[in-house]
Amino acid sequence: MVESDVHFCNSCGEQVGVDANGEVFVACHVCYYTICKACVDYDISEDRKFCLRCCTPYEEDRAKANGDTKVSENRSTMASQISNSQEVGSLHARNALNVSAASRELNDESGNPIWKNRVENWKEKDKKNKKEEGAKNEVPIIPPGQKMEEIQPSEADAAEPLSVIVPISKTKLSQYRFVIITRLIILALFFHYRITHPVDNAFGMWLTSIICEIWFAFSWVLDQFPKWYPINRETFIDRLSARFEREGEPSQLAAVDFFVSTVDPMKEPPLITANTVLSILAVDYPVDQVSCYVSDDGAAMLTFESLVETADFARKWIPFCRKFSIEPRAPEFYFSQKIDYLKDKVQPSFVKERRAMKREYEEFKVRINALVAKAQKTPDEGWTMQDGSPWPGNNPRDHPGMIQVFLGHSGAHDMEGNELPRLVYVSREKRPGYQHHKKAGAENALVRVSAVLTNAPYILNLDCDHYVNNSKAVREAMCFMMDPQVGRDVCYVQFPQRFDGIDRSDRYANRNTVFFDVNMKGLDGIQGPVYVGTGCVFNRQALYGYSPPSMPNLPRSSSCCCCPSKKASKDVSELYKDAKREELDAAIFNLREIDNYDEYERSMLISQMSFEKTFGLSTVFIESTLMENGGVPESANPSMLIKEAIHVISCAYEEKTEWGKEIGWIYGSVTEDILTGFKMQCRGWRSIYCMPLRPAFKGSAPINLSDRLHQVLRWALGSVEIFLSRHCPLWYGFAGGRLKWLQRLAYINTIVYPFTSLPLVAYCSLPAICLLTGKFIIPTLSNLASALFLGLFISIIVTSVLEMRWSGVTVEDLWRNEQFWVIGGVSAHLFAVFQGFLKMLAGVDTNFTVTAKAADDAEFGELYIIKWTTLLIPPTTLIIVNMVGVVAGFSDALNGGYESWGPLIGKVFFAFWVVFHLYPFLKGLMGRQNRTPTIVVVWSVLLASVFSLVWVKINPFVTRVDSATIAQTCISIDC
Repeated sequence: MVESDVHFCNSCGEQVGVDANGEVFVACHVCYYTICKACVDYDISEDRKFCLRCCTPYEEDRAKANGDTKVSENRSTMASQISNSQEVGSLHARNALNVSAASRELNDESGNPIWKNRVENWKEKDKKNKKEEGAKNEVPIIPPGQKMEEIQPSEADAAEPLSVIVPISKTKLSQYRFVIITRLIILALFFHYRITHPVDNAFGMWLTSIICEIWFAFSWVLDQFPKWYPINRETFIDRLSARFEREGEPSQLAAVDFFVSTVDPMKEPPLITANTVLSILAVDYPVDQVSCYVSDDGAAMLTFESLVETADFARKWIPFCRKFSIEPRAPEFYFSQKIDYLKDKVQPSFVKERRAMKREYEEFKVRINALVAKAQKTPDEGWTMQDGSPWPGNNPRDHPGMIQVFLGHSGAHDMEGNELPRLVYVSREKRPGYQHHKKAGAENALVRVSAVLTNAPYILNLDCDHYVNNSKAVREAMCFMMDPQVGRDVCYVQFPQRFDGIDRSDRYANRNTVFFDVNMKGLDGIQGPVYVGTGCVFNRQALYGYSPPSMPNLPRSSSCCCCPSKKASKDVSELYKDAKREELDAAIFNLREIDNYDEYERSMLISQMSFEKTFGLSTVFIESTLMENGGVPESANPSMLIKEAIHVISCAYEEKTEWGKEIGWIYGSVTEDILTGFKMQCRGWRSIYCMPLRPAFKGSAPINLSDRLHQVLRWALGSVEIFLSRHCPLWYGFAGGRLKWLQRLAYINTIVYPFTSLPLVAYCSLPAICLLTGKFIIPTLSNLASALFLGLFISIIVTSVLEMRWSGVTVEDLWRNEQFWVIGGVSAHLFAVFQGFLKMLAGVDTNFTVTAKAADDAEFGELYIIKWTTLLIPPTTLIIVNMVGVVAGFSDALNGGYESWGPLIGKVFFAFWVVFHLYPFLKGLMGRQNRTPTIVVVWSVLLASVFSLVWVKINPFVTRVDSATIAQTCISIDC
């Protein structure tokens, strides 16, 4: 247990002690890294005159402490904080003794932890052995002058930052913020006018419009203010190489584990997955630091066999890419480029080798396609492997865990005899009766199996249809992660998503340029971009639920809600668990420094610390979570590691643990990416947005209208699920105070935007209602009202223009984004709201089927495939209703005379506003061959007709005129 008046050194495990003033000794006044004075003096004597955590020189730190009274005040303040925190921790620890029996097992009769006594005994034995060996193996002493000469270049390199923030021009940013504030003021005046000037003869329509406009203004605030401080970043890959890849020395770059997830090879073509894997294996990074894990969540033999072929082709493809610096390193997309491939290729053999490699790739494609053709029909007895044994994954819902290492550990080399990166096939165990949590569960299984086999400190996850387009993308991320000044508190580096196979006009806003080039840059200036599911480099420690190094661990129960927990015992146990984690970290660290300690004692120590409740019953995996710099123990037996890897992907491993709740990918939503990033940033981590000039990753699948709407439906449904869960940003994570309020606004926007569909559908219906009834939602405009309306429209336009200036997006990108906001809002978002409430409250899971019809177009043909889906009905109905309203409005104007044309202009303007925003939908619905599904037209016309008939019968928004008023009007008419 942690004692109230003692603080232990993170280097030797001894007590920190006090300084000359009787206060707790503090070595570094920048990060307050806990280390004793003896270790500091030893480091200085060995010319390591800087803090181990933040690299601040000790001499400068001490000079400031001696010469500045403020520093000494901070020092005493910090000492008191440490003392206070220890007293609180001790209080909780004493209470925890009553609820946890493990603490009694860890202490001896005198109250000291047992592991400390064991470590001391091992230390004494180790010192005796080392004294005997010291006389035999004497190391020559390097003169201090020579040592300083060798250290100086590295210190000079270390002083140069690996990345810099490139802020937006102050002029552009000041103008942008001024317009935002001006628009906010105009909105306030606009709503004051709208509320104080009701329309009496159409009160219902006026009230509906007011409610819709207030919600739109609230949505604008949530979307606009997180873009208050946008920034750009610049990386220096050459400095990274100079610092960590010195000539004649082994590379010091950190290892990276790549995750590729796939489920159904019939929907996710194996050739696309193979290209993604090949682009990873050929990445410009040290081969011994790269490992690629492919998760086959469908346990398909087709995926396994295609990876066998991919591993064989990689032996030829990788040396070709490295020799000629090929970009991109996915062969399908490299050979399909319509550029001069001879540019910048000066080697005479390039043309010959390129032709040979293209021929090899065509043969590889033939083999993959043959496997796909063979897999079209499953044999009655199931698939069998080459040795005649049945394929274990014949039943995708009931099969054991499977792991196969293709490259790396198997000793395979490429055609030139060079080492290859690791390639590992993983299919987690699945059994009936267990909840497997789809993609989030598969990613968590990869986290565990990779920790056992390679344990790289960083993880990069990609979808199976996203290939590495920039071979230096990992180095770009390492410029942030490995920078001691920047990367300490960074949980992930997010890259933007870019896509191939989309037409130039980007009809359905597939590229999502406004989000990736505007919103994400704005978030990067606050606490970092949100996690978008792919193209992201993670700090493994952040996935394990640890807090940033610069902050103490938060009790998990206190970080969940703004209200204090009602279960005091749970708070105590969480604090106890955090205290045990710190003790175990120190214990394992000390054990690693001893050569002859007992493995059984180590496993018993881990077991007694009750870490199984958090990470599961695997001592190998638990120890890997404490290795901040990654790596596998040198004494590990490969066969033992494979057995342990099979154990951690079993379907029952996560039972009664924190997986999916506090660590790993978080469960509870189909958009587990947003939820996972949100949990990390609530703990105090920050993220970074990296936009290299050459896009790091690219998606390869074109999306037609129906598929695009279903993609948006899935995203919106995930947001509704988060809104209805305990992780809702409206109330989650207030206790720690580590999530900035602008960042919280951004997360609130990500979960409430689907609800905008309700006022949006109502607002898009109002123009048709106004045209059919002859009424309007706005009274006769005065000069003040006209000025307010004009100022509002001008501020909207100016805001967009200034965003284009600092972000680089085009007018077409903004307009496409605006159009699809309306299209998605009146279709996918609307269905997501109802589906989410039915699923979360009533347990009913609805499904909107998609049926495809073929397209004849060769280029971008898939974009024009027409698929029947229920999502097509609401937008089509709105278009028909507004067109009918326009026709009815012009008919009334022709019969009403000259005076009726003035009011008609405003109504028709709003109707055409709706039609113009839905125009891409209408164009996509018609297709190039005008093959609109008949069922869509029938349903839409039927709904529009019913709407018109019901309106004529009920007419709810128009003031009723009684017969007396009609008679009085008739009397006043001069016949």
